[in-house]
Amino acid sequence: MSRQVFLYDPPDRFVAGTVGLPGRRTFYLQASAGGRTTSVALEKAQVEALAERIDELLDEVVRRSGGNAPVPAVAPSELADTAPLETPVEEEFRVGTMALAWDGESERMVIEAQALVELEADSEEDLAAAEERLLQDDENGPPMLRVRVTGQMARAFAKRAIEVVNAGRPPCPLCSLPLDPEGHVCPRQNGYRRGAS
Repeated sequence: MSRQVFLYDPPDRFVAGTVGLPGRRTFYLQASAGGRTTSVALEKAQVEALAERIDELLDEVVRRSGGNAPVPAVAPSELADTAPLETPVEEEFRVGTMALAWDGESERMVIEAQALVELEADSEEDLAAAEERLLQDDENGPPMLRVRVTGQMARAFAKRAIEVVNAGRPPCPLCSLPLDPEGHVCPRQNGYRRGAS
């Protein structure tokens, strides 16, 4: 059986979103086109890192092209997508590894999210080698979501992703840990419960 690749080139829609209440949210990347939709689960930190790296890569593309690349400095307002995820949200896999690249020939950003795979090895070097072999194995590698988007669409994705990450629980003004609706045990208050006021 060959590797399963969910390819969207280009997607009609590519967004980060969540299901659940703040503090118990599950994060997803979701791509859709031509009546099909693919949703992959990942961690909040992965969504945030992906958005930051996309913006950094786009900034670098603009810098290297001397401003001639078709990449806006900020997300175009006409591409703002505030709609919820397409339902039902059916998780194809949980993301382990992500990669980004800029295809200068087609002027598209390539975003890859590969399934989390657990490997066993005797040493860190053996583990790294086994992981690299698996990720490069086009025949038997882990499932992958591959999306190719314009610079404009990539900027819009990154903006929404940061908004989704920041829409969670508010931080405690003393320790910056997330506040639950019922408060939290604040280390800056010597372990006393702090309200969510």
